[in-house]
Amino acid sequence: MEKTKVENLFEWMDETTQVIEQHLNEPYLDSLVLALETLYYQSPEESMDDILTHKLNTALERIQLNDYHSDDIRKAIQFAVLKGMKDTTQQQHLITPEAVSLLVGYLVQKLVKSETLRIFDPASGTGNMLTTVISQLDTSVEAYASEVDPTLIQLALISANLQKTPIEFFHQDSLRPFLLDPVDLIVSDLPVGYYPDDIRAASYELKAKEGHSFSHHLFIEQSLNYTKHGGHLVLMVPNFIFESEGKDELHAFIQKHAHIVGVVQLPESAFKSKKNAKFILILQKKGKNTEGPKQPLLVQLPSLKNTSAMEDVLSKMNNWFKDYHNNRSEQN
Repeated sequence: MEKTKVENLFEWMDETTQVIEQHLNEPYLDSLVLALETLYYQSPEESMDDILTHKLNTALERIQLNDYHSDDIRKAIQFAVLKGMKDTTQQQHLITPEAVSLLVGYLVQKLVKSETLRIFDPASGTGNMLTTVISQLDTSVEAYASEVDPTLIQLALISANLQKTPIEFFHQDSLRPFLLDPVDLIVSDLPVGYYPDDIRAASYELKAKEGHSFSHHLFIEQSLNYTKHGGHLVLMVPNFIFESEGKDELHAFIQKHAHIVGVVQLPESAFKSKKNAKFILILQKKGKNTEGPKQPLLVQLPSLKNTSAMEDVLSKMNNWFKDYHNNRSEQN
């Protein structure tokens, strides 16, 4: 069988990454950054020795970047990142499943009806979800992203460059203040767990009464801080978020500051394990003339591989969004 473009490009990335990994004795993901930079700049880094430079120049002769569409590039990078993450056990080194990122993009398309859009992902990881969402939008987009992990943000930056997707990145702890005006839309696959900085957490309404606070609670508060009044948030949150410690405070906080637009329950089969399972929480930040939907969108998705069941659900969601926008135009 003939290989697809994505397979060809992934193979090139993987082989080139392994050459760098063996030569420099660097981890796979760090070596991948160097391989992608070599591809983007069409030449090896000047600091590399003659042997590695020669090997990389030979590799570059085998690939024509212009032959690949941005979607091919994004998917090939995703496969390479997944391979690199198999060797790491860190919780933050999990990538949002492709089908879920596409679904978030679909929800954003249905939710936001404007010609220009300022969008922000405060926990962007390798940037895969954000670039997947942007690739589905027909509007003019101004995009921002933040990530604390140095390897992940380097991957996100070079990946966005290769896809020709302009994104302004912040390399910082996303629970610290940003030099950023509030945006129209936040999309994010929120990190789950405890936030170690109790002093920083103390400035949040959703801080824990004692001990470390949940980072996923603080991220919801921070995301609302950087959303315009009337703006939307499409967040991937853990299945247990409204059943665990601090749930009452979280619920009260959301009721005070936002309208719950919808909850899309993702199938457990989309995740590595049950404990990693998430749902999509859609919020609208309250503003002067905002009103929540009469009936929020409540969806339990079938297996994403079950195309006929998915088509049925998408048709119902399309109808719900049609009503949602009709009711909003009547309000205005």
